[in-house]
Amino acid sequence: MGSTLRALRALVLLAGFYLLGVLLLAALAGADYLLFAHGPAGVATKLTAVSIVLAIPLARGLLMLRTPKPEEPPGLSVTEVDEPELWRTVRELADQVGTRAPSRIVLTGDVNAAVSEDARLLGLLPGPRRLCLGVPLMQGLTEAQLRAVLAHELGHYAGSDTRLAALTLRGRTQLLRTIRNFEERAGSVEGRERARQERKNAKAEGRGKKGREIDTYGVGVTYRTLARIYTAYAELYLRTTLADSRRQEYAADASAARIAGRDATASALREIPVLTGAFGFYARSYAALGADAGLLPPHGEVFGGFGRMLTARQLELAGLRSELPTEPTSPYDSHPAVADRVRRIELLPADGRADEAHGAAIAVLADEERTFAALEDTVLTEEVRQSRRTSDWQELLDGAMAGNLAALNTPLHRALALYTKDRPTLPALLTLIDNGQLWQLARRLPLSDEAVAAKGRAFREFVRPTLHNSLHSMVMAEFSARSRMRWEFSWEQPAKARLLPAPGSTPDDGAPGLDAAIAIAVDTALADPPDTAPLRALLPPAPRDPASRETDAPR
Repeated sequence: MGSTLRALRALVLLAGFYLLGVLLLAALAGADYLLFAHGPAGVATKLTAVSIVLAIPLARGLLMLRTPKPEEPPGLSVTEVDEPELWRTVRELADQVGTRAPSRIVLTGDVNAAVSEDARLLGLLPGPRRLCLGVPLMQGLTEAQLRAVLAHELGHYAGSDTRLAALTLRGRTQLLRTIRNFEERAGSVEGRERARQERKNAKAEGRGKKGREIDTYGVGVTYRTLARIYTAYAELYLRTTLADSRRQEYAADASAARIAGRDATASALREIPVLTGAFGFYARSYAALGADAGLLPPHGEVFGGFGRMLTARQLELAGLRSELPTEPTSPYDSHPAVADRVRRIELLPADGRADEAHGAAIAVLADEERTFAALEDTVLTEEVRQSRRTSDWQELLDGAMAGNLAALNTPLHRALALYTKDRPTLPALLTLIDNGQLWQLARRLPLSDEAVAAKGRAFREFVRPTLHNSLHSMVMAEFSARSRMRWEFSWEQPAKARLLPAPGSTPDDGAPGLDAAIAIAVDTALADPPDTAPLRALLPPAPRDPASRETDAPR
């Protein structure tokens, strides 16, 4: 379907919203006329008042002509002076696609690329264009794949998709506003009726009478009925416009394959879901690692570190590229399934461009490190930027893990606090175990119904795994607090704790043996009967109180 026909259909659908409102207003007016003409005057007057109340939100929906502009995602706007190679590439691809280049390029902090246009007169007149390009996306693509992504986005301009978006956005906004308005009014009416009945019951109970059950069934039914009518039209509207959106994606894919090559386009589509998942993992496990401790990676590394992780985990990511997402499709999806898009592209004949431009897409930027730092300053909130910057990733890991261990709140911590009515500490727990109170304490843990019913050995077996995990964490926290632990940072695998040997020990007494000894000592402390001596022997000595050292010093 051509852009003219799609524009006409979008206009018809938008007009349908206003026509629906006019028809409903006409129906209310007609009902009022018939009531006054043929019904009792008192009933007609009351029902006319109701219809006027219903007509108000209908009229408001029709008169809300202005569509709010969507918020621009936070990002770093770059000029041709800032990024000459990126702008040259975009202009070159725009010429090949046969469309006008964007007026602005905005670098963003997500794995995405998108285009928009501030068209006027419901899309009849063109307006300034904007291309948003995610820096994490560029970090994971090759040059050829980036060209495919850019050609796809520019293909939306060529198909007038961004101009028609103004029409579809207007309809969606108006429908959602009207439905929300009716639902809010229904809720308000129901709330007032509930409050009235509650006040009535309170008065009755004050006179010694029993209050009636609150019943708001049917209250606000007229508003909900109108909301359902508009919801039905919204479903038709969304199904139709989103079907168009999916066809636009197919057309933009075809444009990308024609300009950038079949293989680059298909591989870019395979790569994007992988990068999306990888960046989410990176953000949680690396960039935001020190959030709770108020720590940030070095300046520029919030985004810069993502490229390092991708390089280190290439083998892991390679397996994900062959497994396309298999999520079920819905008529309310704006994009077709990635697997279907890849299949369509890979069915195209080979074009001999499989070996083009395998360099990293991020190299198109004039200065990667400068861009990473400037993007951080733009997209991170003021509150986040107030966090302390660490000198390197190792310092970030050490600080974050030390903070996490110091703030431990395991089930055993909570049970111990309830049992002793004091701050839960490892020495207090070991004393309690020595006094034979471990299993009484264990009754304060969150327990399953089976564990609650169990007794003796059966109960101990139920709770021992929880006790082991919590006690092991408490021991690790003790080593961390006494500077007898360090963490090994890695881009390839989770961080590993390494326990430092006691001062003056031989190399054979190093971390691996100590780590194993802690696990054995924890098991011994929770055994039948328990014995805390091996664990106490392993614990590092507590640092001496400075006041004590001053008292003991020679005078």
